Amino acid sequence: MKYAWIFLFRAMWPITLICEVLNVSVSGYFEHQRRRAQDRPSLPGGRHSNEALLAHIRAIHAEVKGEYGWPRVWKELLARGIRVGKDRVQRLMKAHGIKARGKRKFVVTTDSKHSLPVAGSPRFQCNK
Repeated sequence: MKYAWIFLFRAMWPITLICEVLNVSVSGYFEHQRRRAQDRPSLPGGRHSNEALLAHIRAIHAEVKGEYGWPRVWKELLARGIRVGKDRVQRLMKAHGIKARGKRKFVVTTDSKHSLPVAGSPRFQCNK
């Protein structure tokens, strides 16, 4: 909040004076400004274009070999510092056919041509 106030009134008073009054270091203010400038995305208002966001989504989806659905992709985007709404991620993934691989169903298979003894057969039973 202090940094925002300094930013608003920097034209009226010297930054060093404002920082001294608000008990903020000048280097801390400029470090905050530098970080803000680095974190600023390409579109105004802190938004990414759909194309840029889709590129990030496809990259994450390829990295995890298609195992993540929209909730995990959204969390991964947040972890990478890309602020985006979960509904937007869900909508983009659905529109472009990006979805998680489903779990395979367990199917019992039998190989009747094996040479092992089968339970219940006379060869398998033990003599007492």
